[in-house]
Amino acid sequence: MSTVVQQAGPNLVEPVKTVIDGVVREVVVPALVGPPPHGSLGDIPFDNAAQAPGEAVLARKGPDGAWRDVSAAEFAAEVLAVAKGLIAEGLRPGDRLAIMARTTYEWTLLDFAGWAAGLVTVPIYPTSSALQARWIIHDSGAVACAVEDTVQARIISGERGNLPWLAHLWEFDTGAVARLVKAGEHIPDALVHERRRGRTPHDVATLVYTSGTTGQPKGCVLTHGNFFAEVDNAVELLHPVFRATTEEPASTLLFLPLSHVFGRMVAVGCLRARVKLGHAPSIATEDLLADLAGFSPTFLLAIPYVLEKVYNTARATAERMGRASSFDRAARIAQRFGEAAEGNPPGLGLRTARALYDPLVYRRIRAALGGRVRYVLSGGSPLGRRLAAFYTGAGVEVFEGYGLTETTAASTITPPLKPRLGTVGWPLPGTAVRIADDGEVLLRGRHVFAGYWNVAWAEPGAWFPTGDIGELDRDGYLTITGRKKDLIITSGGKNVAPAVLEDWLRAHPLVGQCMVVGDNRPYVAALVTLEPEGLAHWRQMHKKTTMPMRELVEDEELRADVQRAVDEANQLVSRAESIRRFVVLPGEFTEARGHLTPSLKLKRGVVAREFDREINALYRGRG
Repeated sequence: MSTVVQQAGPNLVEPVKTVIDGVVREVVVPALVGPPPHGSLGDIPFDNAAQAPGEAVLARKGPDGAWRDVSAAEFAAEVLAVAKGLIAEGLRPGDRLAIMARTTYEWTLLDFAGWAAGLVTVPIYPTSSALQARWIIHDSGAVACAVEDTVQARIISGERGNLPWLAHLWEFDTGAVARLVKAGEHIPDALVHERRRGRTPHDVATLVYTSGTTGQPKGCVLTHGNFFAEVDNAVELLHPVFRATTEEPASTLLFLPLSHVFGRMVAVGCLRARVKLGHAPSIATEDLLADLAGFSPTFLLAIPYVLEKVYNTARATAERMGRASSFDRAARIAQRFGEAAEGNPPGLGLRTARALYDPLVYRRIRAALGGRVRYVLSGGSPLGRRLAAFYTGAGVEVFEGYGLTETTAASTITPPLKPRLGTVGWPLPGTAVRIADDGEVLLRGRHVFAGYWNVAWAEPGAWFPTGDIGELDRDGYLTITGRKKDLIITSGGKNVAPAVLEDWLRAHPLVGQCMVVGDNRPYVAALVTLEPEGLAHWRQMHKKTTMPMRELVEDEELRADVQRAVDEANQLVSRAESIRRFVVLPGEFTEARGHLTPSLKLKRGVVAREFDREINALYRGRG
């Protein structure tokens, strides 16, 4: 066994690697920022107001569509007023406050007001069913719930009989914030400041419930200290992202759900670093593109699905204009340019070719992201080498990360100036990554939660088993190869991690979702659904706009296009791991029908049960 330590730069320390029998089994990156001795997330608005009262920390879209800056002093005043209202309504330190809304200014305002009043906030996905919302409110013991609109209010109201301790239900769209401010007018400011100063980094900040792929969601207990460890080190590491290096101030438009830990972490990080934050509640393509154009962020956080959609939309537009071959050449050049960023600088010929296509293709990609985006933080699932290289070549640097709700979002991240495509980077500073004997990824650090709500807590400092399978390369970069519980073992004894095949196929313009099957079967097969926008474009290009869906899924041309995507994916794996047969389903996997979690993860058991007949047909008469 050997240990290696190297210094890489002022904000980048080479990982400390533990090598056993020639294989890297553990990697540690020292923290860049130590733990705060006192305080909580509720202090952030007031610290900002004291240090830079006039600086724009948020922006809010008005009814006219124009964005108005909100200064640090203004936001702190709003947080104070709403916190006073929460106290006036009888909420006590430690009480749980549930929030069920899309990504809006009011969500962040109430989050910080709750923390300032000493509360524990509990996010609920805005798309949650009545049973899902009831479970979270019941399990967390929330005494109050804020929702965005009448539809959500009716969902919660319908469950009030099952939630006897839920004392308050507030609706943003009917003036809940203003009523809270009014209710708190008689509460002295000093009471809010007394409450927030009574909170410490060790106190619980929020209960974030897992997406429940295998059963009831579990509440992850995240402390104020967990968030400080995560965001302070991320901000310090990703200096050019969170801190302006030119006259152009750093800013981001948040469109991922604040009910997901990834979006929540970035919102906290932006307020902590005083990066201007905007909210986009609708992810419908037309709405989101309009918000991106109006806000013009300098960086974004996104899941791979969004980046795939931007790429596929651009490619479909080029095809409609008769320029598909030109777009494909530009894409290949961007990918080569991005791959060159891993090693030696690209040569003159590649730089010249890239410059030629920049105004024709790459600038349009950047325009779709708002025009000023230089960086993207990608997480949720692997982006894939191809798309990561393309965006890098198109002038958008991608920082790919990996983490879980239990780790307050990212545990690894692409190190600045040292990308390695196809990996999820090095451990976030202050984090240790270990590969267990069975290949499971284990994590440790101050950002790792203490345990699940209403469950015995883990021993402090213990290794957290992620359930993911991965490997560390010789330089300490982590690659995630699949989920331990999703591992398929064929009847021939071959272990197959389905994620690598599924991630590749989902990147194809025609494919919406994909589930690889084959456990205890003679070979690997797949269920494939079609992406609505990609399918509409395919219908138009192949003049099959009126063909019924039940016929279309058996159409030879369509199946041939899906087969080509399957053939490309199969190149990533061995013959024994490759997809031999597939079925195209006429419908989509949806959250409403129980196929997907709110964060778009497959509920494999549900899908397998519903499509048992189709799965069995894939093996009928084949050995």
